[in-house]
Amino acid sequence: MHKNQTEVLSVADCPSRLLLDQIADKWSVLILAVLRKGPLRFNAIKRRIEGVTQKALTQCLRRLERNGIVERRVIATSPISVEYEITSLGRSLDQPFEALYVWTVEYLPEVERARARYDERAVQE
Repeated sequence: MHKNQTEVLSVADCPSRLLLDQIADKWSVLILAVLRKGPLRFNAIKRRIEGVTQKALTQCLRRLERNGIVERRVIATSPISVEYEITSLGRSLDQPFEALYVWTVEYLPEVERARARYDERAVQE
């Protein structure tokens, strides 16, 4: 662990924090989840992620591509289409993302109880 980890994470322009913001945001996690089984075209990704706009998906895919997490491949069809696939670097996120998912499933009942307690207190105040 980095000895100045707390200090480094508090700096908004810290490279590690910027990368974390880009790979752990809502859309990135969902995009990587749908790409886990293999490459998909842009519209297939969009159909599988409810609520994502075309603009948000495009921006997120560009960030993931820039960071080497996904690869964009142009397919010479008529009309031309684009396919995205997780890179080997992106695959290195499988284990931490899987651990996070397992945690959400395992602890969801406890989180829901905490939410209910919080909401009950908020109503009483």
